[in-house]
Amino acid sequence: MRGFAAIGLCDPKTDGNIGGAIRAAGCYGARLVVLGGKRAAKRGRIERTDPRNTHKQLPVIWSENVVDACPHECIPVAVEFIKTACPLPAFQHPERAFYVFGPEDGSIPKDVMAKCHAVVYVPTEACMNLAATVNVILYDRIAKQ
Repeated sequence: MRGFAAIGLCDPKTDGNIGGAIRAAGCYGARLVVLGGKRAAKRGRIERTDPRNTHKQLPVIWSENVVDACPHECIPVAVEFIKTACPLPAFQHPERAFYVFGPEDGSIPKDVMAKCHAVVYVPTEACMNLAATVNVILYDRIAKQ
């Protein structure tokens, strides 16, 4: 498999959201997790929410603006439920993708969205939690390669 994936979490709501997303990243071979926003800066109990201790095997860093930590030559892709987004079944994943996820109780900030080259959404009947969304996006990436 060529390329790689990394994920950015914008202002995740809880330690559980972060731990579940990091675990999903580890399960599907993501290479980096970036935490951003004021709430993320206050988090610190990731190990309690991921019994696999994925954070010990996968770099997890903090950046005020997650897109600023996007790896070199990686394509930032916002995962957001908006009208202009591409539905996941039709989406072609970049070879080197940096998926940016918003908080469960809000949206990706406009300044972050402006730096993303694509926007994708998971067509569902109801909103999924952060970890479930990370799982679905990264699984789809692998399934389509």
